[in-house]
Amino acid sequence: MSDHPIGRSFPRKEGRKKVTGQALYVDDLSFPEMLHGVTVRSPSPRGRIKNISFEGNIPWDEFTIVTAKDIPGANYVALILNDQPYLASDFVNHPEEPVVLLAHRDKYLVEEARRNVRIEIEEQPAVFTLEDSLVKKEIVWGEDNVFKKFLVDKGNVDEAWAGADLIVEGEYETGAQEQLYIENNGAIAIANAGDGVTVWGSMQCPYYVHKALVKLFGLPEDKIRIIQTETGGGFGGKEEYPSLIAGHAALLAWKSGKPVKIIYDRAEDMVATTKRHPSRTRHKTAITKDGKLLAMEIEFVIDGGAYCTLSPVVLSRGTIHAAGPYFCPNVRIHSRAVATNLPPQGAFRGFGAPQSIFALERHMDKVAQAAGLTPEEFRRRNFIHEGETTATSQVIRESVNMDHLLTRALQLSDYHAKREQFARDNAASNGRFSKKRGMGFATFMHGAGFTGSGEVFLQSVVSAEATAEGKVKILAASTEIGQGTNTIFSQIAAEALGLDFDSIEIAQPDTGRVPNSGPTVASRTSMVVGKLVESAVTGLKQTLLGSGLLPENYGQSEFRTACAEYVARFGSLKTSSTYQPPPNVHWDDEKYQGDAYGAYAWAVYVAEVSFDELTYEAHVEDFVALQEVGRVLNPVLAAGQIEGGVAQAIGFTLFENVVWKDGRMANNQMTNYIIPTPADIPPIRVYFKENPYAYGPGGAKGIGELPMDGAAPAILNAIENATGVSFNRIPLMPEMLLEKLAT
Repeated sequence: MSDHPIGRSFPRKEGRKKVTGQALYVDDLSFPEMLHGVTVRSPSPRGRIKNISFEGNIPWDEFTIVTAKDIPGANYVALILNDQPYLASDFVNHPEEPVVLLAHRDKYLVEEARRNVRIEIEEQPAVFTLEDSLVKKEIVWGEDNVFKKFLVDKGNVDEAWAGADLIVEGEYETGAQEQLYIENNGAIAIANAGDGVTVWGSMQCPYYVHKALVKLFGLPEDKIRIIQTETGGGFGGKEEYPSLIAGHAALLAWKSGKPVKIIYDRAEDMVATTKRHPSRTRHKTAITKDGKLLAMEIEFVIDGGAYCTLSPVVLSRGTIHAAGPYFCPNVRIHSRAVATNLPPQGAFRGFGAPQSIFALERHMDKVAQAAGLTPEEFRRRNFIHEGETTATSQVIRESVNMDHLLTRALQLSDYHAKREQFARDNAASNGRFSKKRGMGFATFMHGAGFTGSGEVFLQSVVSAEATAEGKVKILAASTEIGQGTNTIFSQIAAEALGLDFDSIEIAQPDTGRVPNSGPTVASRTSMVVGKLVESAVTGLKQTLLGSGLLPENYGQSEFRTACAEYVARFGSLKTSSTYQPPPNVHWDDEKYQGDAYGAYAWAVYVAEVSFDELTYEAHVEDFVALQEVGRVLNPVLAAGQIEGGVAQAIGFTLFENVVWKDGRMANNQMTNYIIPTPADIPPIRVYFKENPYAYGPGGAKGIGELPMDGAAPAILNAIENATGVSFNRIPLMPEMLLEKLAT
């Protein structure tokens, strides 16, 4: 048996191909007679299409032109509510909505042609803000502009107010954020009535695209094949959107009879694709005189844009996380996802939790101050413990020690000494232009996997196949998008089989060849799908042991011999594993109560911030991220996930300001949409507390989304500590600091 692969920092499985240029991204692929496709989009935020004209000195007879009338099946992107059309037919609901598709062999001419298509719109009033949608300034979706609403109700909030010694209220807002993956969206399609449709693309969820194209073309499932090419990042931005671009490429290929490639440039990718949902959260909190939470009433609203897309599940996660890692006997959370005439918002790392956790952790500092307690002491008095219940009445059965995590994080960051020193230094700086410093922290948790009964509904499957040469191939739809899927799956499989890391191969996600293991989202890849990998390869091992071909104590050579013998005798050696929920997990979708997640990751993040009184810029000087994520499978990859997530969250907090103008992103270039540079990122010191989870592979829980949740409130808590002024909206730009602090 080999050394234990789990817990070791193996290099990335696909790393060599990427650094040597052998890895093929979608724009590296080409096919004979391939055409280049583009999308012609609505110039208006809302209105009726009156006319489409094709103008200019363009040889239009050479072009393939697709409009809604050319769609062979259903004109909607199949997802949740099926309300978003592939191509607008008579009405547009947001700027940049797709209306016409063009394809030509000359990619420069097709760009020129795009500029000469005129779409005449009879404008109608539009809604651009969450607030205007809520008050129904215009009804732009359904009967009330509401895509989805939830109610979480625990205890009796209405009666609890009377017993309160103190009631504290607050309102908090978060803005949109662009995923800004390194590789833009792209797809190539080959399509015809005889063979069906095949798409290659940069994506997170091949089976989402498969489901959507089955409906779009009205074809049997086996006539649609989706293949993930090497993908340069996703962060949720390539969860649902590739269904749209893949459908567009396939429609052009279907009509032209030739392969069609569509690759967005950066400007189009930023202006047309999904963003993080803007949010507004209102808190009303009752506490007793000894600082114990008595009641929490939370109103959480997100702006979904023009179509539903994934807003219900983003809203769900934000709702469930809105009350945080605290025990409160009475909790009521009202939440809504509303429609506006912005381009549809979608998935982004954290999936609603960064928005609601930002509000909660800012509010907890506010409540602590009102109670005359330090932020630390107030939280310690209210942390949830094993046996207590969350907002959804989920009994915490895992070992949770937030007190220990908080103590350790404050030690690692030298929180107390720095807070005292900064208070003295800030008070002593009488000069007008000085730098003030502050310390802040956030305590939070993040559920791993789909919410509630989501994983049971998915019924994910993973297969494992052994070759005569003793190699083991993992067949799963989970995608490698830069986060380490291929490496982690190889470690899990090698550990379960007692084999070398290099003996494991990961199949390219291809719906024609791999089973549906669900989407690569929701911190589920390692914990949920990784467990299926573990089970599937264990099935291989048991098959070989049961056949008598593999001895109980074996090594690499014995395993290879047994595989060769088995394949020679019986043919294929392949096993599959289907998701089974952990025991005692129950969820009530009607009441929105019960076990929201099989497991949570728990964390404390501490930020040290400086504020420049001359430039009104805030800068994160040091950052400590401590988390309990079960067992750490690959320390380097795990730390990389945390570092990247914190860096992205610093952008969310201080830099990334999406500027909307009449529903369109006005700053859709990397020159004017500002993300943090290396000079803006502090040392991010990452620490793990291991507490193996019985139902995760090797004891692992989810990790990828967690670091997005805690940085924003920790940073703003630190800014308040430095300046003495409370800020409750992000991104917190220098202009906002100037406006409030210069008066």
